[in-house]
Amino acid sequence: MRQSQLFSKTLKEAPKDEKSINAQLLIRGGFIHKEMAGVYTFLPLGNRVLKKIENIIREEMNKIGGQEILMPVLQPKYLWEKTDRWSKGIGKVMYKTLDISGKELALGPTHEEILTNIVSKYIKSYTDLPLYVYQIQTKFRKEPRARSGLLRCREFGMKDLYSFHSSKKDFKNYYKLVKKSYFKILKRCGLQAIFTEASGAGFTKEYTHEFQVLAKGGEDTIIYCPKAHFSQNKEIAQLKKGDRCPICKKTLQEGKSIEVGNIFPLGTKYSQDLNAYFIDKDGKRKLIIMGCYGLGTTRLMAAIVEVYHDEKGIIWPQALAPFQIHLIQINPVGSRSGRQENTKKIKRAAEKLYQDLQKNNLEVLYDDRADKTPGEKFADADLIGISYRAVVSERTLKKNCVEIKKRSEKKIKLIKLANIKRINFF
Repeated sequence: MRQSQLFSKTLKEAPKDEKSINAQLLIRGGFIHKEMAGVYTFLPLGNRVLKKIENIIREEMNKIGGQEILMPVLQPKYLWEKTDRWSKGIGKVMYKTLDISGKELALGPTHEEILTNIVSKYIKSYTDLPLYVYQIQTKFRKEPRARSGLLRCREFGMKDLYSFHSSKKDFKNYYKLVKKSYFKILKRCGLQAIFTEASGAGFTKEYTHEFQVLAKGGEDTIIYCPKAHFSQNKEIAQLKKGDRCPICKKTLQEGKSIEVGNIFPLGTKYSQDLNAYFIDKDGKRKLIIMGCYGLGTTRLMAAIVEVYHDEKGIIWPQALAPFQIHLIQINPVGSRSGRQENTKKIKRAAEKLYQDLQKNNLEVLYDDRADKTPGEKFADADLIGISYRAVVSERTLKKNCVEIKKRSEKKIKLIKLANIKRINFF
């Protein structure tokens, strides 16, 4: 992608109504555009990051047997009435509308009703179980206080996985497997999560578990063991900061955090309400046991920015940067003779490098803009936060080199142009 042709543009100042770091930097960097409170458009840079997050999640879900589907946004009222949630719990924050015949519909805030109803039509025998189904979908919730950028939205991306089992033992084993899978996903996204006990949040009467990431901009507060042996959301915490960890006796700490994922034991609540049964080995009719596992895709993006940034901008983990290399062409300044010829020489070298890097299967954002100063280009590169910056200038070409700098480091290296293809950037 040539930056001169990039649809989005960077901003020098963040919108005055955005207080969170993720909103300020993502808007300034041209990753997202705010449409209204809690609703954002993902521009080309932001969409590239979001797709990389989704692909990591997809790969790990497939590894644990997940089958991907795509369920509808529009949901019928009658299914929600069967579970008694149309006007209660999460139903209170559900967007509702009417179809052309006057029937009430909802924009899906979650999909237990839809999927359990489908499963009741397909699962008949214990031989059909277990079953693991997931989707990556847009959710809608009537968030009363839409704020904190992508952390608290009215329209947001979510991966939700549902599991269906013939026994509690089988469910518990899969619950542990998903827990491990989530840690793998978050690690690949550059995040260190803390497994945290939390309330059911309207989905279940049992305690659930959250994956919390410590961050100054977080809206949650957790009481946690520094060795990660124990953690509870402060909303339900029986212990407090300064108490001893019940597992290892280390002193418990308190910290602001961001919930990026959660897992729920649903039991038989939805299978009973929606008539989802199976016939066991002995010919007995039994309710299917369910689990639910959520992971916010857009929320993950926000959490990454909250954790990885400095005063200049975003510092994307390598696996998630919108491009792998930010190639910058610096033209000579001043009015001395030969400037035009030097400009052509620099452009030829930068163009060749741009093509060579792409032939090497590297994703390149090429800053070929002629109307920007070196300072403006470097400031934009730091703001956008691509992992590696490669600079071609009059100074570097005198040495037949390109200047390489990692976004997270201050050190600058000069690499021979002839050797650039052999560099292992990752």
